Amino acid sequence: MPSETRSGTRAGNAPLPDRSQEPRDPSPPRHAAWFTPLVMVGIVLAALNLRPAITSLGALLEEVRTGLGMSGTVAGLLTSVPPLCFAVFGIAAPRLARRFGPGAVVCAGMAAIAAGLAIRPFAGGTAGFLAATALALMGIAVSNVLMPVIVKRYFPDRVGSMTGLYSMALAVGTSAAAAVTVPLTSAMGGGWRIGLGVWVLLAAVAVLPWLGIARARRAEPAGAPASEAAPGGVPGGASASVAGEGPGAVVESGAASASASASNPASASVPASASVPASASAPASASASASAEGPAPRIVRSPTAWALACFFGLQATGAYITMGWMPQIFRDAGVPAGTAGVLLAVIMVMGVPLAFVIPRLATRLRSQGPIVVALGLCGLTGYAGLLTAPAGGAWAWALLLGVSNCAFPLALTMIGLRSRTGGGVARLSAFAQSTGYLISIPGPLLVGVLYERSGGWNLPIALMAGLLVPQIVFGVLAGRDRTIEDETGMRD
Repeated sequence: MPSETRSGTRAGNAPLPDRSQEPRDPSPPRHAAWFTPLVMVGIVLAALNLRPAITSLGALLEEVRTGLGMSGTVAGLLTSVPPLCFAVFGIAAPRLARRFGPGAVVCAGMAAIAAGLAIRPFAGGTAGFLAATALALMGIAVSNVLMPVIVKRYFPDRVGSMTGLYSMALAVGTSAAAAVTVPLTSAMGGGWRIGLGVWVLLAAVAVLPWLGIARARRAEPAGAPASEAAPGGVPGGASASVAGEGPGAVVESGAASASASASNPASASVPASASVPASASAPASASASASAEGPAPRIVRSPTAWALACFFGLQATGAYITMGWMPQIFRDAGVPAGTAGVLLAVIMVMGVPLAFVIPRLATRLRSQGPIVVALGLCGLTGYAGLLTAPAGGAWAWALLLGVSNCAFPLALTMIGLRSRTGGGVARLSAFAQSTGYLISIPGPLLVGVLYERSGGWNLPIALMAGLLVPQIVFGVLAGRDRTIEDETGMRD
């Protein structure tokens, strides 16, 4: 969808709808003066804990494989667990939030992360290690979905700034775990178990403010607004920043905004759970809650929705392969373990500055195809470099792959641009992200299988590069100047 013109119409489309009479979310409940700072601290601490369970494992994957006797295939399964958990457990988060309140669910999520990280180092076998990892990822999944809901509920007039704070903390947690896990392990004179277990301390601290937030929620009067569940009512973890693709990946624009969690994973005017264009960013909770109960059946008739789902899934595949396997690729090429972790941190942190630039540029173009192609070419160049000179040009390849990973905020931007209505965006976000996360599950596992069967990285890297080709194709199709309403006849 093209950006708005000064006359209040969209080029080539009908005049913008008048949303001045749409219902607004009720004001958040009043609390004591200490409560707002407590929520801010809780948001920052939660964001810091949404990726270390993943990126710390990537930095020590070789030691974990050796210590537990994992095959390459099983290690690939381990790196496929994050998107699987995000797709499965993220679905339950909105329903849990309506039942118990989002603060209580995030508190439980932080506790699950802490428990999983505490149990994982003591796992005596692969099955126990996978189960403990899944427990931590379950907590990450529900928190991913509900953090934008918390921001919208308690900071309705500061959504952009608070989302930026949340996303920056997410980026710090992502890159810090990748960069310092190996040095911390060496400094503490222990093996991989201590290197992974040390992150439980940060998770345990994060539980404390959320205990206070959850108690305050239970103390609210019966008539307190219950709007917090509405933005998270998108199944499939639509608000997952995620998720975890870009570290602090956030989208902000004049015509459409979306925020990621990272993916992942850094300032936005609306949370990714809504991915609502700015014209609809006055939270239309009535339409959002009504339409976000599930993707309307007619959305599956939209070629653009399918193209966007495939684009989202393929970029997520690349991101999880990167987080799970990239340090090992560098280490096998002769790069020291500590440097390999820093290189992963470089890839992840590239999403912070570019997440401000790419979405703004995307909304100024009638078609986002050129950006898709440019990001894809950066990725292809980076993978070509990994094949030819993985150690000699490691820093250059990390920078290029970091740029390529910014397909995530671009995908979130296009979700906002491909619908004219808030309800349509909610449906499209649910469909594209839930379908996309399912698509991304086999990729890391397949990389592990190829690595084990071939005994090297040429085939896996060729697969990663090959996946960029359909990603570019689907991204160009998803970036065309059209909307799902035009293709399906849907109405909000």
